[in-house]
Amino acid sequence: MSTATVEVEVASPFPTDKVFKVYNDFHNIAPKVFPKVFKSIETVEGDGDVPFTSAKYKQETIDASDFTYNYTFFEGDNLIGILDSIDYRIKIVPTDGGCVYKQTVIYNCKGDEKPSAEFLKLEKELYEKTYKAIEEYAAAHPEVY
Repeated sequence: MSTATVEVEVASPFPTDKVFKVYNDFHNIAPKVFPKVFKSIETVEGDGDVPFTSAKYKQETIDASDFTYNYTFFEGDNLIGILDSIDYRIKIVPTDGGCVYKQTVIYNCKGDEKPSAEFLKLEKELYEKTYKAIEEYAAAHPEVY
C-alpha cells in the first residue's frame, strides 16, 4: 500500500482555544460557508460517523488540552476508487497573538496508484479555503464563538 500526503498550515489572529472550538463545530459551519461542497453533515452514530455526499468518517481523537482533532474517512465516494482510507490530523498551535492551524491529510491507497498531483493541489486549496471561510464565519458570529 502506498500513501500520498497533503500538508496545510494557515495562520490565524484568533486564540488557539477559539479556533479549536470553531473547528469542532465544523459539521454545522461547513454547509453554511461551502454549500456546494458540503450539502449537509449529519451525525448518524456515536461521535463520528458522518455522511456527506457518500462518505463516512470515524472520529478518533478530540483533545482539548492539546488542541488536536483526528479522524479517518473509511467509506464513500471521496475515496475515489483507489483509496482504502483518508486520515486527517489537525493541531492548533499557539503563537504570539494567535495560532497556526495545521492539518496533515494522508491518503492511504489500495495499491500503488496514488491521487494525481493536480488532485492533491486542488484538495490542499479546498482545505485552505474551507478553513478561512469557517474562520470568517466565526468572526462574523462572535455571539456564538
